Amino acid sequence: MKNSLDSKLLLQVFEKIRQHGEQRDGAYHLNGIKAFTDFDGYTLYIEDALVKLSYGFHNQYHFDYEKQSQFDAFEKKLVSIDKEY
Repeated sequence: MKNSLDSKLLLQVFEKIRQHGEQRDGAYHLNGIKAFTDFDGYTLYIEDALVKLSYGFHNQYHFDYEKQSQFDAFEKKLVSIDKEY
């Protein structure tokens, strides 16, 4: 499934998770969100237990989730991290 979120928000949140999160298993973890990159750093991944986001070159991104409510909760977590940190 595909949804829209501001690219600037996604990049800001990724960086805040990287700066303030706990690093383990090749990823950063903060407030229930996991963030990591592929081996070359061109694709970012941000996910929780129910939603997966891949964000690639040229601001292309894709969400994977089953229900809209899952996406809505994920978006709230991202906005919360952006405001809190």
